[in-house]
Amino acid sequence: MVTLLDDPAAVVGALVDAGVGRGEPVGLALTNGDDGRLVLGLAADGGLLVGVGDDEAVGVIAAVEAAVRPRWVWWSNEPASLLVRHGVRLGACWDLSAVHRLLVGGWRTDEVRIWSAVRGLDHRQAPALGQLDLGDGDSGEGEHPAVRADGFLRSEWVAGLWRDAPEAAARWAELALDVMARQQERLRAIAAAGDALATARSESAAEMLCAELEHDGLPIDMGVALGLIQDLVGERPTDEREADRSRAERDAVVLAHLPPGQTFDLRNPADVKSMLRRVGIDVPDTRAWRLEQMRTAHPVVEALLLWRKAERIATTFGYGWLDQHVGPDHRLRGAWSGTDGAAGRMTAQAGLHNLPADLRPAVRADDGWSFVRADLGQIEPRVLAAVSGDQAFVQATAADDLYRPVAERLRVDRPIAKVGVLAAMYGQTSGTAGQALQGMDKAYPVAMQYLRDADRAGREGRELRTFGGRLIPMWDAIPDPDAPVDERSASAAIASRGRYARNATVQGAAAELFKAWAATVRARLAGDPDLSASRIVLCLHDELLVHTPTAVSERVASLVQACLDEASGRWFRGTGVRFVADVSIVDSWADAKA
Repeated sequence: MVTLLDDPAAVVGALVDAGVGRGEPVGLALTNGDDGRLVLGLAADGGLLVGVGDDEAVGVIAAVEAAVRPRWVWWSNEPASLLVRHGVRLGACWDLSAVHRLLVGGWRTDEVRIWSAVRGLDHRQAPALGQLDLGDGDSGEGEHPAVRADGFLRSEWVAGLWRDAPEAAARWAELALDVMARQQERLRAIAAAGDALATARSESAAEMLCAELEHDGLPIDMGVALGLIQDLVGERPTDEREADRSRAERDAVVLAHLPPGQTFDLRNPADVKSMLRRVGIDVPDTRAWRLEQMRTAHPVVEALLLWRKAERIATTFGYGWLDQHVGPDHRLRGAWSGTDGAAGRMTAQAGLHNLPADLRPAVRADDGWSFVRADLGQIEPRVLAAVSGDQAFVQATAADDLYRPVAERLRVDRPIAKVGVLAAMYGQTSGTAGQALQGMDKAYPVAMQYLRDADRAGREGRELRTFGGRLIPMWDAIPDPDAPVDERSASAAIASRGRYARNATVQGAAAELFKAWAATVRARLAGDPDLSASRIVLCLHDELLVHTPTAVSERVASLVQACLDEASGRWFRGTGVRFVADVSIVDSWADAKA
């Protein structure tokens, strides 16, 4: 039975009476109804179900958070997104979608997939809304109003029936608690070197952080941004004719290095290859790294590389990009996700993860504020030392520059040592990489065996999990077993799968550590009244950017470093691996770059 309550104190009292304390799970279903009003349902172990009206929904959650500090359990981070817009930020959660991705790998998730996975059902057999059921799968009563007799979720509930009223939302929150319990059972059964339950908690925290990143945005100095774009691509065109003229002017700078009368479409790779052949440069493709090696071969190459930089700004990060993604408050906003579905890295849209270096000076702190920028140093080699347990490699992590003790042990120059370590993790064996790998087996046999084991598992298509328990998805090397087999292509596909597996085990564990670090920074900032105004505004691979009042920036910088020690010590406890970060206080993101 669902109890309807509107008084925050009464809801807090009901939860306390039900035995809910700090860190105990509370199911939460929160959404905007069809009329725009908030619909809230809460559930706690022991059968307590509470529905809350729109007027008090936010106040109830804020009161429970302040008084009880539970672990909120929800299907996706929709509640976090709604609450942050109402000024409420929660401490701890269990995000069923994030944990589902951890358990089954990949990125795709929804209520049907989540429910089916923990119930041992095939989500492809789940009923669709409006589907005619001629069997008995929906006959009689199931265990719950949202569950059919055959165990599948009722399609009308998946389609949003629970969003219609607080009573239904409370029952949907009740199901979230059931799924959490089943996910925890599966996590405990995972054979992972690390703590899969801890991974689930930090992955869930990352989803809350994603909601906050999307809401807060990245500070942009519009004057600087407009000036940089104008310097690179010219003034903002007033119409399409001016835009065409601007493109032609950029093209002309490149074509001026060719004999008169010759024209090529610089946006067509085949034309660019033909253009380069005219000046005696024959290349298999026109990738940037290849052209970089030929910068001095002919002036047209340098001009082409500069043209590409300007063209990227004009087409992807130009005036239209500013108009679309930077709000009136001068914040760059885009959608965020806690995992890319492969190695588990956080991802972002709207250019937040691939902003050209030329535009980074426009990322500036507000007046009276600063950025604390922290970048993990040599994170993947250090993670390899931790997950493999190679004691010789662990000793190398004591140095600020890990590659120097590696070079001394291999008796090679530092650049060669670096190539050797990276080649081992990425499965490169030819050229300089092959030479650099000589001696690695003898110097670091345990780490190399760890990578070989991962490579072999990938080649064989066997299930692999990261240190923290994330399933590393594999693919069929031969998609159609009934089709004629091209042995060469099949062999290449199998080898590629092996290289992917050996890197994903390391990169995936590095992503887990990064999110544990970010979640720790978020929690420690929120827990200190003097620092609580500070916000993480960017998570870029191995880099954190915190926007903070300048007056407390030194304290925030110290906290960020301390949180790395805390997170890495908790995550890779007992391994003895040292993790380092380059931490600086800057006014502009560009100031932190060498």
